[in-house]
Amino acid sequence: MEELQAKHRKEQRDLQARITQKKKNATKKTRKAVNDECDRLQQDLKAQQELEIAQLNGDAVATTTEDLDNLALGNDQEAAPANTVAKVVDVIAKPTPTPVPTQENNENTRSKKPNRQKARLARREAERAAQAEIAAEEAAKQTDHRGNEKETMEAAFKRLGLHEIEINPDGHCLYSAIACQLDSLGLGLRPDPARIVLQPSTLSRVDTVTSPKHDGYRAVRAVTADYITEHQDDFVPFMEDPVDEYVKKIRLTAEWGGQLELQAIARAYGVEINVLQGDGRVEKIEPGHTYGLGEHYNALAQNTVAA
Repeated sequence: MEELQAKHRKEQRDLQARITQKKKNATKKTRKAVNDECDRLQQDLKAQQELEIAQLNGDAVATTTEDLDNLALGNDQEAAPANTVAKVVDVIAKPTPTPVPTQENNENTRSKKPNRQKARLARREAERAAQAEIAAEEAAKQTDHRGNEKETMEAAFKRLGLHEIEINPDGHCLYSAIACQLDSLGLGLRPDPARIVLQPSTLSRVDTVTSPKHDGYRAVRAVTADYITEHQDDFVPFMEDPVDEYVKKIRLTAEWGGQLELQAIARAYGVEINVLQGDGRVEKIEPGHTYGLGEHYNALAQNTVAA
């Protein structure tokens, strides 16, 4: 009996260590499941030890809770005498033999073990959800710069008597906005020959535009590229790429346009371009209006006055 009690104390210490580790690794989402599992493990060990004590006494009886408590975790004191360990609740004629483990029993036992992979996945999902919640809270606290900028722009439209013409944000927006306003002003997409001599390929692009609003950007891009090519000395100091590569991007890609391109367009077409900035300021590049919101350009037109 003394040897069995020592074995029981060791089993309880080992179980307590396992339970401590499980609860330490539990998350807020998995804590209830872990606690339930720990309770089950303690109950299983208690039942197993009661059975072993009863079998040792030869009567297959269960011990009372009071007697098992004498085997407190970590208690290495001398065990109580064998005849005080269990109180007989029921007696059978013969001792119950210890069942011989079988392959089926072993498989059932293994299947009852906690699924560590599922617990790990659940813990990761809980952490991901917590991080997403924190990110959402931080985003809600941030200033809506985009919304504030939009309000500023709308106030400027009202002050200047303008209305917005939406341009597709496809990388061609600057050139599309210019094409739209050149057409609305009746200037057309072909610049004055006295200002620039266009390449044959550029003339072909200008002549094959089906709608200034939808594909007019192709003509404006080509005119811009031709002007920069003819006046390289005015633009090269501000370029990071070789001029040939730079104008190729303007002519053949959806590369965004900026200050250099606006300057070339204003000179090629002989117009003054007013860019309404996100803070309400108007930047004059050298008549038509264009405005940029961040890196996107839309077109503006004067409001019509009812008769």
